[in-house]
Amino acid sequence: MSIEIPAAAHHLLDDPNFAAVATIQPSGQPQLSVIWVKRDGNDVLFSTTVGRRKQRNLARDPRCTVMINPPDAPYSYLEVRGTVTMTETDGRALIDELAQAYLGIDRYVADDGTDNVRVVVRLTPERVVFHQPPR
Repeated sequence: MSIEIPAAAHHLLDDPNFAAVATIQPSGQPQLSVIWVKRDGNDVLFSTTVGRRKQRNLARDPRCTVMINPPDAPYSYLEVRGTVTMTETDGRALIDELAQAYLGIDRYVADDGTDNVRVVVRLTPERVVFHQPPR
């Protein structure tokens, strides 16, 4: 069952805010990575490559949490917990779209000359916590 991300929190995913994703290591320890994100309807999308720790963790256990804590509003945050699906379809397109949003460049070049295979990770919310202090 998907839980709605509040409309008041959409800007945190629609603007180029850095996020942290927490996945679960084989030992049960959490593993965190800083990522770029975007919203697709009510889902959170991010990119990784086949073989990276977060991809291997998510392939084994699809539960994760993404948290955004914007630097211009340090007492605000959005936490999205749920399970993910992963696909290589449109993997290149997503990383290029994120590079445009976060870096202002048309093509993400860090994969050039590598054998990296890009994966689209789609997080479907099962729990959402949004905190925005009164102004």
